[in-house]
Amino acid sequence: MASMQDPSRFGRWLKTIRNPPRYLSASLIVSLGGLLNGLDTGTIGPVTAMPSFTENFGVLSSTLHGMVISSVLLPATFASLFAGPLSDNVGRTRAVALGAVFFAIGAALEASAVSIGMLVAARCVVGVGEGLFLSTLVVYICEIAPPTKRGQLATIVQVFITIGICVGYFLCYGTVHVPSSLSWRLPLAFQSGVALFLAVASSFYLPQSPRWLSYKGRRQEASLAWDKLGVSNAEREKDLLENPAPVVNTVSTPTNATKLGFLGKIRKDLVASIRIFTEDSRKPMLLGVFLMSMQQLSGIDGVIYYAPLLFQQAGLASAEASFLASGVSAILICGATILTILTVDGWGRRPSTIYGGLVLSACMALMALLYATDSVHATYGFGRWVVIITIYVFAVAFSMTWAVGMKLFASEIQPVATRATALSLAQSANCITNFFVAFLTPVVLSRTSSGLYFLFGGATILTVAVTVVYMPETKGRDLETIGETFGLHRATDMPLFRGLRALGSRMREVTGLTRGRTGHVPQAESQGSELEVRP
Repeated sequence: MASMQDPSRFGRWLKTIRNPPRYLSASLIVSLGGLLNGLDTGTIGPVTAMPSFTENFGVLSSTLHGMVISSVLLPATFASLFAGPLSDNVGRTRAVALGAVFFAIGAALEASAVSIGMLVAARCVVGVGEGLFLSTLVVYICEIAPPTKRGQLATIVQVFITIGICVGYFLCYGTVHVPSSLSWRLPLAFQSGVALFLAVASSFYLPQSPRWLSYKGRRQEASLAWDKLGVSNAEREKDLLENPAPVVNTVSTPTNATKLGFLGKIRKDLVASIRIFTEDSRKPMLLGVFLMSMQQLSGIDGVIYYAPLLFQQAGLASAEASFLASGVSAILICGATILTILTVDGWGRRPSTIYGGLVLSACMALMALLYATDSVHATYGFGRWVVIITIYVFAVAFSMTWAVGMKLFASEIQPVATRATALSLAQSANCITNFFVAFLTPVVLSRTSSGLYFLFGGATILTVAVTVVYMPETKGRDLETIGETFGLHRATDMPLFRGLRALGSRMREVTGLTRGRTGHVPQAESQGSELEVRP
């Protein structure tokens, strides 16, 4: 039977590849925003380590190096705060196109930079672009995809991010020996070309989100958009039942908007934002912000941004060798992410975070101890190879646990009314923490080889402890009922604690039975013997 089903499945898969539905091609195109994020992450570290870059700008101090790398993150943080209201007002595709235009301009300025100041300013423009489109990508995909395909399609963005990191590393590996400044300019110019393509495609090819159109009261346009996307009527009805759009009066909405005015809109948005601090929303919001912050404080982007520097510190002295080792780590990250996406619902958010955190902290502790005990040498000894392998294990473990699971959990636990605002705040916290990690990593490494790893390991252990106490399991639960789990969750609900409780109960039962059978006999016998010897 399986042999008959497999060819039919293969035939459907082949038919989809030859003639993909519009919602699939639209999801792939908009996910290029994730590719851009990965390309920037994967290229900027190797670019600043290239000999030709040093010839143009001189040897960067650790502080200046951190500033160049992290300068993209603060603008992204502030821009992401406005990305939600922007996409709500002008539409998802226009918001993505606008962000892509900023990214294309910034990347072009990076590629043509003639000074460090110009490079940093260009990276700030890139950051604005990333902040505008990154938070809109998954929203757009979720709104255009049929309910049965939504989960798989929404993860494409994360896959493209890892592919971008991988391509970025190997692009730099391929250009490092170009005998001019083109060796570091070409990877940056390539990003500008991809961003320009995304801007054009978002403006002229991607249909507007039908759910956004429905929210705006443009029902007829929404129906046409569903037709363009190739979503069947049955899927549309199912989508409306599972995710009913707010009813918007097509006549009164413009009038009300006009009466509100600019200050009225700001006041209305402010009131809506304050709702995240109400009793029902505060705890999931704070937990989501904490987890998204600690995701970066695990040190993953320190590893990705400065992989060539870390591998050089471990003993791979040449730029070519360190770039190749960095590319291998990117391949492992990409493969692990794809595998995780296929099995994301297999073993739950809570175990993924706890056990994954234990592995991550163990990796950081091992590297910290090796450097602290002076066991890592550039030209001899096994310590350097242990560090290199541990970096790979850390990257794979993060990709299979915290990379996907934390973002998914932070989204699932938020109440519907405050989900967008809470996620925007969590994403901003993630970007700010990422900025400090990217800025401080080279500074700390220049002063101590082990301190950075101790810092990341300690932050990871803290996250595990908070997760054990406060994080409920959300796997398999309806979004509407997840909020109820916060009132019912106990740290002792963890399978390990349940097993310990069961073992304790069993031991008490055995002890009770033993006492019931023999506990009083020895006492009686001893009392009898005492009575016998007494005069």
